[in-house]
Amino acid sequence: MEPIISCEGVTRRFGGRTALDNVTLEVQPGRCFGFLGPNGAGKTTIIRCMLGLARPTSGRIVMRGYDIADAPTQALSRIGAIVEEPRFYGYLTGRQNLALWAALVGAGASERIPALLERVQLVERADDRVAKYSLGMRQRLGVARALLNDPELLVLDEPTNGLDPDGVADFRHLIRSLVEQDGRAVFVSSHLLDEIEKICDDLAIIHQGKVVTSGTLASLIAEGASSLVIETDDAARTTALLSAHHGVRSAIPAADGSIVIDLTSDTPEIRAALNRELVTAGIGVSRLEPSQESLEDRYLSIVHEASVA
Repeated sequence: MEPIISCEGVTRRFGGRTALDNVTLEVQPGRCFGFLGPNGAGKTTIIRCMLGLARPTSGRIVMRGYDIADAPTQALSRIGAIVEEPRFYGYLTGRQNLALWAALVGAGASERIPALLERVQLVERADDRVAKYSLGMRQRLGVARALLNDPELLVLDEPTNGLDPDGVADFRHLIRSLVEQDGRAVFVSSHLLDEIEKICDDLAIIHQGKVVTSGTLASLIAEGASSLVIETDDAARTTALLSAHHGVRSAIPAADGSIVIDLTSDTPEIRAALNRELVTAGIGVSRLEPSQESLEDRYLSIVHEASVA
């Protein structure tokens, strides 16, 4: 399947500063792709280059099969975007703001407004002035505006910044529905690990302008360190017994009374063998479960490795 976004060796310099350094990534249709990195890492810069708001110093960006440099109109015709905080005319209502934008979009956009207001849960507030909207409501109105041209791809730059927990949860549900129910692709930039983990299928991590890793969320986490967490009625004996086992690299007591086991190879057979050895020794086992390194742990590890490379 042809990627909906393809960036090949994209570099962007501002004077002597390199904001993007040979960025290469692909976004597949019908997937939510997270672009994760700290503030200032280059996330907004790559989005501006994708949308034709800035030109790469070198490299190539293809959107929907069209080179953004050669055919920007065709490339962007079925793309919706929110770059930083969406702006509206505060003295107009939400419905009026959408109507103004729909007149520019054309091609049946006005007819989509009622359904979009319902989709972003703004029907009851659609005829209130936007100046009275909360940040979360403006963000949802921004999504409705971005969907007026029935896009194949939605590009969102730090979409949950400043939202309260309820607003974040609502926005997360909306984004996943666009992917799972509509089959749209969504590209989300963020520095918030928790949000990326909850809404994205694939991701890339950018650090100091360079993409340091990319792939599916599941594969990235799976590549991290795994261990066993064991709780028994005799932590001291358990630690001593398992430390001597040939399949165990280390057995380290944790502050909560559990023991974290680093295995040479984590398989169901090894877990069963450890449990059997403890039970045979007369030790009662109340907990034995695998523990996978979190996205936060993986992110910090990857960024640290990139920093010292």
